[in-house]
Amino acid sequence: MKISIVIPTYNEEDYLPELIDSIKSQEFTDYEIIISDANSKDNTRQIAQEYGCKIVDGGLPALGRNNGAKVAQGELILFLDSDLILSPGYLHDAVEEFEEKKLGIAISQMTPLSDKKRDKVLHEFANRFMIMVESIKPHGAGCYGIITRRILHEEVNGFNESLDFGEDSDYIERIGRISKFKVLRKAHVLVSTRRLEKEGLKSLATKYTKSTVYDFMGKKITAEELDYNFGYEKEDSDKLYPEYIVSSDDDQGDNGKKRIIYSVCGEGMGHAIRSGVLLEEMSSRYDIMIFASDRAYQYLSKKFDNVHEIYGFNTVYEDNRVKNKKTFVRSMKSLPRDLKGNLQLLYKIARDFKPHAIVSDFEFYASLLSNVLRIPLISIDNMHIITQGKIEYPSKFKKDKIKAEAVVRSFIVRPERFIIMSYFFPPLKNKKSVIYPPVLRKEIINLQPAYGDYILVYQTSASNLKLIEVLKKTPYKFVIYGFNKSQEMKNLHFKIFNENDFFNDLENSQAIISNGGFGLISEALYLKKPVYSIPVQGQFEQILNAVYLQKSGYGEFHEQISLESLQLFLENLSKYQENLSKYQGVGNEEIINELTGSIERYSKEYK
Repeated sequence: MKISIVIPTYNEEDYLPELIDSIKSQEFTDYEIIISDANSKDNTRQIAQEYGCKIVDGGLPALGRNNGAKVAQGELILFLDSDLILSPGYLHDAVEEFEEKKLGIAISQMTPLSDKKRDKVLHEFANRFMIMVESIKPHGAGCYGIITRRILHEEVNGFNESLDFGEDSDYIERIGRISKFKVLRKAHVLVSTRRLEKEGLKSLATKYTKSTVYDFMGKKITAEELDYNFGYEKEDSDKLYPEYIVSSDDDQGDNGKKRIIYSVCGEGMGHAIRSGVLLEEMSSRYDIMIFASDRAYQYLSKKFDNVHEIYGFNTVYEDNRVKNKKTFVRSMKSLPRDLKGNLQLLYKIARDFKPHAIVSDFEFYASLLSNVLRIPLISIDNMHIITQGKIEYPSKFKKDKIKAEAVVRSFIVRPERFIIMSYFFPPLKNKKSVIYPPVLRKEIINLQPAYGDYILVYQTSASNLKLIEVLKKTPYKFVIYGFNKSQEMKNLHFKIFNENDFFNDLENSQAIISNGGFGLISEALYLKKPVYSIPVQGQFEQILNAVYLQKSGYGEFHEQISLESLQLFLENLSKYQENLSKYQGVGNEEIINELTGSIERYSKEYK
């Protein structure tokens, strides 16, 4: 037998028949159904008997699943919650992907059994989140449908029955340590929203966020600590968000302009700066509503009137290295606030503004809104060179690449068009993608570059203290931004960021020392400034930028700064300056034409 389906139950007479019917309607038939019942007081056992299921005694979920697995005959075991329904073709799709990818354990994606827009948004967010973290930490819950190999279940001694909460995530992680884990891309389960309706969004999001934070910190939490119970009642809840009705009309606004939502990631300044350039050009053609977080909001709100602040994801850096666990924990702590606040704001604006299209510069919530409300999405960023380009990079960075690709794919989902900006041009994988030179500010284009007597240093994080120690040991003069202080220290001149001062210092520098940030590298290359790049460790996008910087002969890539390599770089500046003499590297007009053309091609009216 190929697969044993184990279903823990307790008083599930209202839900179990639909689940079993969905199993029996599958074209894939090489399975058995095992009901592990916790002494139900209703007709659950009788229903299971009528359907010809195996029945064993159960208890809390961990015990129930283990008892079911003890009598399983299948090579694979699929653990399902009783209030799920399998989508058509689920068993075939799940088994096929599981075997093709040589997985040891996997979870499915979810579609809510609800017509509420809120529920669709939340479950799509959950799916994207699970895909985003799959390469960082195997993680999931029973409601996702857990599929594994019986031999691995036995090897880890099944679910931990001492846990009354999080036993599913614990189980997935333990099997994930000894095998390959993945979120299945095609197989979806239909899930009940009864607990969400009973407890409400804020309460349930807080509980699951707290449990997830504990899990990623390697701590356990009990159901009692979360005030979590396993009984359910059917209760209706008020709609959190208004209905958003699709219209077949294709009317434009009162002024004849199409309406666009433009959303910008707030991590670093590159997204904000290039978006400012594009928005200035587009503002005369379209009615635009802008959403941005963090530094992008601070920057754009000074330039435009219609900018709304949203919460964003922020990376934690220490000693010039990405700290994945701390980044995740910080994000999870703010998730209930971020999710509720952002979705309420975006829904309200979408309802009133009725956008024809959404443009996202690597901003997650706009992508989520697009997918739920089916508003055409156009992606414009440099990040998708990772997913859409046939890139070359040292094999030792493969793990970083896999993580980065998972994050990029989860942030921007199913756009109509990938518009990518880059100073290197690898072949692209599909016809939905196009690539153009970087967008540059007019202030940069109008500079008259010269080579002064100093090196410009720019850091997005003040954590790279080793850099300062190395710079002190050289005879060169350095002008340094990114440490948020104004100070003279021997050959080092620290400056607090001021745009005009920075333009002047960039214009007259001999070369640039920076991380691997796309924006500054693009500006430096346009101004013929060689770049000594020290990417943030673990940040693959920066690593890739530095790899191609060196491959193109425009500078050097170093994982760590050293006195020897820095001195050699500075001695060879003339060689890099000569290579840069042929570099053009500005694509404002071309990319604006592409963006506006895509808006006209894909936009759709919503009311």
